[in-house]
Amino acid sequence: MTQLQSVLNAIDTINEADINTTLVDGISHPKELLYGQHMSTCLEKYWPDANENLQIAVRAQHVKRWHLQRADFPIGKQGYLTWRKELGVFHAATAKSVMLAHGYSEEDAETTAAIIRKEQLKSNNDSQTLEDVACLVFLQHYFDAFAAKHKEEKIIRIVQLTWRKMSTQGQEVALTLTLAPHLAQLVAKALA
Repeated sequence: MTQLQSVLNAIDTINEADINTTLVDGISHPKELLYGQHMSTCLEKYWPDANENLQIAVRAQHVKRWHLQRADFPIGKQGYLTWRKELGVFHAATAKSVMLAHGYSEEDAETTAAIIRKEQLKSNNDSQTLEDVACLVFLQHYFDAFAAKHKEEKIIRIVQLTWRKMSTQGQEVALTLTLAPHLAQLVAKALA
């Protein structure tokens, strides 16, 4: 087994302990395990030449996400942003620790952590690719459930915010996705 595969397996093992689950075809899966696998699948499909640090960052973006609960942070936008920032730091530190335990160098582990923290988002291609993959996975796998819970105005605003976070390449890939008609209509409204 390669060093990379050992790290990906270790991340999956951590995420198998997720207390939150997602139903797919009537089968319950640990939520963040499934998310990490969706992220890796998307990266492999659209960025097949991704380096190992990016491959690990994509898989670990939500590693052990349940550890920091949204309810433990203040209500409102500032509380939400603080929670998201702390999650990024936590996921990055967890991934770095796993990489070091599997023989990766301090430099590689820190590079991966910086990608997960989305440092230099618009100027670091790997950080931007992680953001693109997260946006594409949201559109492919989580957009329908999100749209079912919110008013059209909020959905359109979120799609517009998501779109602005993406690179031109990510946007081009997003336009090729096959979405349910009601979701495609919401995207079309957001981009009009």
